[in-house]
Amino acid sequence: MRSAMRLCSGHMRRLLFVHHTPSPAMQAMFESVLTGARTDEIEDVEVTVVPALTAGAADVLAADGYLLGTPANIGYMSGALKHFFDGIYYPCLEATQRRPYGLYVHGASDTTGAVRAVEAIANGLAWQKVRPPVCVTGQPTRADLDACWELGAILAAELTADS
Repeated sequence: MRSAMRLCSGHMRRLLFVHHTPSPAMQAMFESVLTGARTDEIEDVEVTVVPALTAGAADVLAADGYLLGTPANIGYMSGALKHFFDGIYYPCLEATQRRPYGLYVHGASDTTGAVRAVEAIANGLAWQKVRPPVCVTGQPTRADLDACWELGAILAAELTADS
């Protein structure tokens, strides 16, 4: 995967990375996703990182695609990511349809409810999932972190393919 990508689209695309990163496991996943999204093998993609509690509609409208990261808290996405969606849903509903997104989730024992909740909102926004979410329970393994890297790289590559 890493050596197969060398894409250049001719103009800068914007990838918005909205995350809630409260734990060491989430931090490791965040760093892997970000490294993949910013790989030198993909050109012309600007990655903007904004914490979920401060990201807003203007950030979403200015982006061409979205990376989302959340812990699974009590069977749901984090309150921070829910707050993000509450603020952007209606202002972005029409203008962001068909834009690509990717998701990663970390949970102590289960991620199902968090994934279901995020995907329901993303479907309502008519965003296009570029790959199944990366779901990790417990301590992330090397394979989990590689999957996170690939998520970031695939989403960035998707933006250059759309150009």
